[in-house]
Amino acid sequence: MAVNAIDQTRRMLSLVTYLRERPGAHVSDVARAFGITEDELISDLDVLPMCGTSFRGGDLLDIDTDGDRIWWHNPDDVAEPLRLAADEATALLVAARAVATLPGLRESDRQALLRATAKLEAAAGEAAGASSRLSVTFESEGGVFADVDRAISERRRLWLRYYSPARDELTEREVDPIRLFAVGHTYMEAWCRLSEARRTFRLDRVAEIKLLDAPAAPPELELRDLSAGLVQPSADDPEVVVEVGPGGRWVAEYYPHDSAEELPDGGLRITLRTPAPASLRRLALRLGRDGRITAPGDLAENARRAAREALAAYDSDDAQRQH
Repeated sequence: MAVNAIDQTRRMLSLVTYLRERPGAHVSDVARAFGITEDELISDLDVLPMCGTSFRGGDLLDIDTDGDRIWWHNPDDVAEPLRLAADEATALLVAARAVATLPGLRESDRQALLRATAKLEAAAGEAAGASSRLSVTFESEGGVFADVDRAISERRRLWLRYYSPARDELTEREVDPIRLFAVGHTYMEAWCRLSEARRTFRLDRVAEIKLLDAPAAPPELELRDLSAGLVQPSADDPEVVVEVGPGGRWVAEYYPHDSAEELPDGGLRITLRTPAPASLRRLALRLGRDGRITAPGDLAENARRAAREALAAYDSDDAQRQH
């Protein structure tokens, strides 16, 4: 069964308590206790050492594993009572109140958060008064996340109005959500009823979302391994060559590629693979004078034609404004 982001957070919090009470626990035993694979457990253990009461080295969780057993070297140091400064208490109270207003939040979670907030207010004393005069409004992605998380929890289907950058259009579709994950941006993996295939949706591209009464019933699918990133080109995918100037070198940082050859002007000749070469036309338009597609020839010509059409439309609008 797919695990959503909030469930994973709950698991990792429980894992901290579990490991504190079981020094030297075997990886296999811990994975079995939490109902996850050993690889998933190791992934959690890679994250935990970046957590703690502050970003000072001694305040972070010092947890490591030799692949067989797990050791926590500083449980007493990070378990000391937490003392919040007034500004920290204010920030925490404002954040807690904002999260409690999120649409789609499970009622049990909302009530637990409100109880914790009340305890924090009592402990914060005068600092709590300042927090009551501040408020936070979440961007739309926060509401989308809450709706997707609720749909996963309740096994319900979703209706989306979604922007597809490859086609530059909004489409309406029903999907059965599988999981939430983050790779740079936050995504939902789902079974799309429009295309009858597994699809990945970026939450900030969801223009509208509704929970449906229909139950979600995605087929049994093996979850993709995202450790190497969201985009993982295949050796069988078509090859595309992009030449960029110094201002376009960022392409090599954002796009997985086979090679990046230095050019005399300080630019790069980047060779990459993609199952949908036409989707790179927007990259060519974004690069403008900083780069161009040189191969395959039909894609290069298509990108040049799109650039000419965009420039002609801009010149036409500019002329109309002058009149």
